[in-house]
Amino acid sequence: MIKLEHVVLASPEQMEFIIEGMRNPMNSWEKKDSREGCEQGLCWKTCKFSPHWCGSTPRYIVGENDHSLMQRLSNAGTDHRKFMRMMPVYVRITAPLYWWKEFDTYKVGTVANSCSTMHKIQAKEFRLEDFSCEHLSVVSLDYLRNNIEHLNFIRNVYNDDKSNKGAWWQMIQLLPSSYNQTRNVMMNYEVLTNIYKSRKDHKLDEWREFCKWIETLPYSELITEATIPPYIKALFPEPWNCERGEK
Repeated sequence: MIKLEHVVLASPEQMEFIIEGMRNPMNSWEKKDSREGCEQGLCWKTCKFSPHWCGSTPRYIVGENDHSLMQRLSNAGTDHRKFMRMMPVYVRITAPLYWWKEFDTYKVGTVANSCSTMHKIQAKEFRLEDFSCEHLSVVSLDYLRNNIEHLNFIRNVYNDDKSNKGAWWQMIQLLPSSYNQTRNVMMNYEVLTNIYKSRKDHKLDEWREFCKWIETLPYSELITEATIPPYIKALFPEPWNCERGEK
């Protein structure tokens, strides 16, 4: 089981800054065609209707020229798509410890604040829904229920006497890796590209669901289509020439 919620993306001001920096290598700022707009495609700043009247939400609209360059830089590889490292993605993730163990291999470009099993494991009663157990057989599910019952017994012992470190250790070391933990995570589009490339066909359901979520992000094609097709290599034998031929 995995749950992804409270997604926060780059603001219009951040996107403006990111695209400006993306065009620095070739000093091509005059070709920038992105702008702040609204859901109806109108210029939000000069529209005669304010958001109060038309109900549109202001957002950043990436122009055709900028998007074309973004995709070509993405296809050219990690050295040339540095702008993707500047595109933040914040998300609140609830997932089992066995999934977090694999996620923690992505150390560069990620920051996380987690709900602590060290400090708060005894704070609430253990319940079956606190665990990812959708693939367990009837027999295995009974074992898990017995484990939960024992964990709650130890929890009560510890809550009656917080100096009983032995009871605390029983909870810590008996806690199954199927226990769901919540973390607020900061990543970027480059990290998500690496994850998508290596995990989209993973045997764990959680990774496949995570990659499906990546596909729903704005401009996810920068991630999912980040390959180097033969015609790109032919057009741009030296990757630093990626801006050649842009509109």
